[in-house]
Amino acid sequence: MLRRIVLTATASVAALVAAVPAAGASPLPLALPLSLPFPLPLPAAAAPTSQATDRLTMTVSETGARTDGLYELECGPAGGTHPSAQAACDRLDQLAQDGKDPFAPVPEDQMCTQQMGGPQTAHISGTWQGQSVDAVFSRTDGCEISRWQTMEPVLPNTRS
Repeated sequence: MLRRIVLTATASVAALVAAVPAAGASPLPLALPLSLPFPLPLPAAAAPTSQATDRLTMTVSETGARTDGLYELECGPAGGTHPSAQAACDRLDQLAQDGKDPFAPVPEDQMCTQQMGGPQTAHISGTWQGQSVDAVFSRTDGCEISRWQTMEPVLPNTRS
């Protein structure tokens, strides 16, 4: 007995699996085209999202009263309590396109100028591009100052 299964736009993987005989039963010949003229819909749980939402929490301190505080930043779409959410998300996107990890610490063997940029600190945690983030920023030497400035406007501009 030859059975033929034809997939239509409304056929699901579950229906196909249910139609396949159990182990030990006669083999089921399937004739499927190599490409379909239409995309098969994915089950809701497996459907890809158009863009994942990145969520970051940052605590900024020692900047003076003007920018100290706790900020929430969401990207995809931009939102949260961050005062420049869209600009911050755009900056993170730009760094990602450049292939840079903006949350990476300064390498331990990096030579840095010994200059003090100020007492400012920031702690950023959350999720960015599907990765966990737990980064600390400061302005204690030339490398850390540069790292902070690379993250502006995600981090506040602390220069006078």
